[in-house]
This record gives sequence, structure tokens and C-alpha cells, in this order.
Amino acid sequence: MAKILVIRFSAIGDVAMTIPVIYSFAVQYPQHQITVLSRNTLAPLFDGLPPNITFHGVDLKGEHAGIMGLEWIYKDLKKEHFDAVADFHDVLRSKYLRIRFRLAGVKVAHLDKGRSGKRKLVRARNKVMEWQKSSFQRYAEVFRNIGYPVKLNFQSLFGKGKGNISCMQPLTGDKGTDKWIGIAPFAAHVGKIYPLSKQEQVISLLSERKNTKILLFGGGAKEIEVLAKWERQYPNVISTAGKLTLNSELALMSHLDVMLSMDSANMHLASLVNIPVVSIWGATHPYAGFMGWKQLPDNAVQVDLPCRPCSIFGNKPCWRKDYACLQGITPEMVVHRIEQVIV
Repeated sequence: MAKILVIRFSAIGDVAMTIPVIYSFAVQYPQHQITVLSRNTLAPLFDGLPPNITFHGVDLKGEHAGIMGLEWIYKDLKKEHFDAVADFHDVLRSKYLRIRFRLAGVKVAHLDKGRSGKRKLVRARNKVMEWQKSSFQRYAEVFRNIGYPVKLNFQSLFGKGKGNISCMQPLTGDKGTDKWIGIAPFAAHVGKIYPLSKQEQVISLLSERKNTKILLFGGGAKEIEVLAKWERQYPNVISTAGKLTLNSELALMSHLDVMLSMDSANMHLASLVNIPVVSIWGATHPYAGFMGWKQLPDNAVQVDLPCRPCSIFGNKPCWRKDYACLQGITPEMVVHRIEQVIV
């Protein structure tokens, strides 16, 4: 039996994208043990995975902060006598740990982020509009580089079934034959957020559908306030923001007919429970390799502009000042794509 350490600290969407790869490894190599090192708040993502996967959570803002915290992590992990380390992050923290393991004679490999191809994709002039390797492919390459080629084979965190939502009935009611549309309208950066005025029009249009319920997903005080307002204003709209644990959100998402999201963590969470996602792309682009697991490019709603994409992560300010990439997407375009999915 080999013991493999996988390192990926953040962010939630990127950690979610490791799961199809780690799951595939665990099923393909049941004789080996995998330990996933990540932020302790992300432990629910790894519930219910094969028994040869163990989660090791750390608090990088608390007891494991700084160089001393990393040294404590290393000393703790060293006791496990790992045979190999797969660094799925390649940032300062993970580099420190993998170097410590390498110096101890452990085989290590790290993520190739494909920076050259991505730079060509987002540069201002002479963009090279080509599909980059997906994060799933890049994570699988790390396993291959430590001697374990992986054939990706993952369906859902719930296998062939759905999550248990019986405890959520007071919030959602019975589904019956209704269509459930999830909407997650927020993202980490403004370059990835569909204008809220337009998003509200989408909700208004969808709320008029018969036998349809709209479930809103989000978190944080500002998001909770916005979603609560929409819940009050439109029929058949329910805000789940601030009311569910991560485990409960995943279970509820597994009962959706479609999720509407930005290029955000919720796209990846819905993908992990085998739900089709209609995603809205502004400053970023699916070509960068961050689409959700098994999601269809046709369900990416976007407009072609010579300046787009301008950013890999959506964190750069719009040089045009107008975010035309998002303003140019009409609510009707979004609703039409959703209708095509749930018809």
C-alpha cells in the first residue's frame, strides 16, 4: 500500500475541481491511501467519498498561520510516512511543504498551471483563442508524474442517487413534478458577476413559469440581503442564503433541474452533484480550463468581444469601464438557455 498526500488549500471552487480526480484515483487504486490536505472548512466536500480517502484539515489563519504553522503541519504529516506528495496548488505554502518532503526523500510532483497559454488567451492584442487543458486534466497529470496515471471517471458525490433533503421540506416544500431552478448570482470578482439589475429580470421572467420554483444560493451579509429582497418581491422564489450548511446545499443542489451560476464556486458544486449548469461568463472565458465537471460549452452564456477574455480570474478592472462583456448578455439570452436545458 502506498500513501499519497494531496495538497490543495483554496479556493472552494478549485478544491471542488480536485474531487473528480481524487475520486477516480481512489477507485482505480483501492489498495492505496490518499490524504487530502486543505482548509478545515472544506471538509464537507469530501464526505461520502471512497474509504481510502482521508481529509486532513488545517487552519491557515489561526494555529497554522505563517512559517511556524507550516512547520507544525509538516511535522504532523511526517508521522504518516507518505510515499509521494501531489501538490495540486503550487503556491508558497504548498511549495514549502513539498520541498520539506522532497528533502526527506519523498517523491513529489506539482501542478503545471499553463501560464504561457493563459497569458496568450488574455493579452490585449493577438489573443490565441484556444482551449487550455482543464484543471481536471492538470490535476491528473500530477498523479501521473508521481507514477499513477488516472482515468477520470466520476458521476456525483451522491453516486447514482440524490442527497437527502427531508429536513429541508419546511424551507423548500415538496418538489413533486415541479421544475427547480437554482440561481447563484454572485462571484468573487465584479468581472464575473452578471449585473444584478439584469439578474433580477431573469428571476422575474422565470418566476412566471408554471410549476416552477426558483432557489437562490449565496452567502455573506450583502448577498443574503439581496436574495431576501428578491424572495419577497417575486412569487415562487426561495432564498437559501445563510440557512444551510455546505452539506445541505450540496444535497439540495442534487435535486435541481438546472443551476444558473457565474464562473464561480457554485458552478463547481452543482457539477459535483451531476446537475446541468447554465453559466454566465464575462471577463473570464471557458477556454481557460475552469468549466465545471462534464458541463457543456453550449450552456456557457457569453458574448464575443475583441477585448475578451481580459482576465483568468476576473479580478482585473475593465479597461473599457463598461463591462460590455456582461452588459451585452440580455436576460432573454439567459432564460432561453435555461429553457433549452429543462425542456
